[in-house]
Amino acid sequence: MFQSHIGEYAALLTAVFWTITAIAFESAGKKVGSLTTNLIRLFLAFIFIGFFSLFTRGSFIPFDASAHQWIWLSLSGFVGFVIGDLLLFEAYVIIGSRVSMLIMSLTPPITAFIGWIVMGEVLTKQNFLGMFLTIFGIMIVVLDRETNEHSPNKSKKSVKLTYPILGILLAFGGAVGQGCGLVLSKYGMQDFDPFAATQIRVITGLVGFTFLFVILRRWKKVFTTFKNKKVMTSLGIGAFFGPFLGVSFSLMSVKHTTTGVASTIMSIVPVLVIPPAIIFFKEKLNLKEVIGSIIAVGGVALFFM
Repeated sequence: MFQSHIGEYAALLTAVFWTITAIAFESAGKKVGSLTTNLIRLFLAFIFIGFFSLFTRGSFIPFDASAHQWIWLSLSGFVGFVIGDLLLFEAYVIIGSRVSMLIMSLTPPITAFIGWIVMGEVLTKQNFLGMFLTIFGIMIVVLDRETNEHSPNKSKKSVKLTYPILGILLAFGGAVGQGCGLVLSKYGMQDFDPFAATQIRVITGLVGFTFLFVILRRWKKVFTTFKNKKVMTSLGIGAFFGPFLGVSFSLMSVKHTTTGVASTIMSIVPVLVIPPAIIFFKEKLNLKEVIGSIIAVGGVALFFM
């Protein structure tokens, strides 16, 4: 059972890891900005993966990767980490992680479409049903949460998104970047180790953001952030569960299943973020959130049948 669904289980673990990292990075991003957050978290991820690879593969940097893997994984890192994540993290700051995650619910169909065009991946009718139920459940959860929290009239029943259009467009760009990055990762990785493949993507991300900081001359803020223990703790937690574990398990997932299925399971972060929001932030759970969560989990369950 487990062997036949390795990709699906890896995607589920990815969603758990990304739930932790979304909370950590939203907190850090609002304090030091999305650019600084991205650069430092990739630097920390590079260190984490480097030492992990040193102990498991005997090499700090994946010099054993082929030219094909370096080229396509680097391109994936640029599209996913530099462009996609930069847009998403800026969206976190402008409209918050939960509305951003709502827009990011478009990632699975975008990924499935790109996977079909680029790699000829085909989804079954059950896959399509699971994808639809999961995305529908997520939309119920996040729309309801945001309406309760931000609407001037909290008793108003109609759902209306009154958020800056820039934030929405940034989140959509993040969805496209993540979808393209995932497909490019699968194409470039082939049978290569997922953690080593992630490190190649991280290296590209580091180069990209370093170039941005040289142009924008924002190094002072980076050095100041390193002295802020509270922010560095958040960034450390986010880097460990995000680019290190989360991204590596996402590549493990697409290695063993289609990119559309993997992307859909990974997108349940808005559902998984509910328990910590209740436990740590004392937020109340309402009926729509319960219903949406059940629908989303039911959709994910279809991928394991």
